Amino acid sequence: MRIDLHTHGKLSKNSDFSVDYFTEMVKEAKTSGLEALALTEHFNTRNFYEVYETLDRLYPYNGEYYDADGLRIFPGMEVDIQETGHILLMGQKEHILAVRNGLEQYTAKGSFIPFAELLDLAEAWPLLKIGAHPFRESTPLYQLDRDLLGRLDAFDLNAKDMYQYGIETCRGQVEPFAHSLGKPVTAGSDTHQCLQYGSVFNVLDRPCASVAELKEQILAGSYTIEISSDLPLRVKASVMLKKVMKRLAKLDAARLQQV
Repeated sequence: MRIDLHTHGKLSKNSDFSVDYFTEMVKEAKTSGLEALALTEHFNTRNFYEVYETLDRLYPYNGEYYDADGLRIFPGMEVDIQETGHILLMGQKEHILAVRNGLEQYTAKGSFIPFAELLDLAEAWPLLKIGAHPFRESTPLYQLDRDLLGRLDAFDLNAKDMYQYGIETCRGQVEPFAHSLGKPVTAGSDTHQCLQYGSVFNVLDRPCASVAELKEQILAGSYTIEISSDLPLRVKASVMLKKVMKRLAKLDAARLQQV
């Protein structure tokens, strides 16, 4: 099963959740060859709960994942921590929403939850916990307390970082670091825009019907990571298109204010 473990369903944190935009994302994810993805929307995105309320209307949910016209969407969330860094959480929808409820007082920049407290909160449920882009200059994780880092399940090999820093440079940082903590590395496109799907993904030895099964395979090493030869082109095109779309959205908003 081909799965992307770091994806977003919105153009940006400040944009509304669009059914048209998201269904186009689903279509392109399938076109790129993906069979599943973890939807790790930012925990402090505008109207976070609206994302899952809309998915409930769009697709059947079996208690583990949404069936989006054959694409399995596992619930998740990306959380900022006080020390600087991002943590990906994946699990059953009610567990993700329960953690999100516990983060209500920590959504503003400057008041994010401490890493240890987030781990305590997340460990109340059987979630998959991944350290996102641990060597990204703006949100590094690698320098944090190793005992806390060791409570994560894996670390993210991120398409945006491979584009920015180079594929081999990025792998040369993330893989030895994860290995030093006895942790696996998983792949995530970190896409906010559909062109980035397929740039990097995980190929599981067998299909997963739950995050628990997904976590079991990852910890057992029963998967491989595939990096597309056109990753730089996919990410560059996605970044450029995202900028254009955000500018168009601002222009539309300005026009509406003038009416």
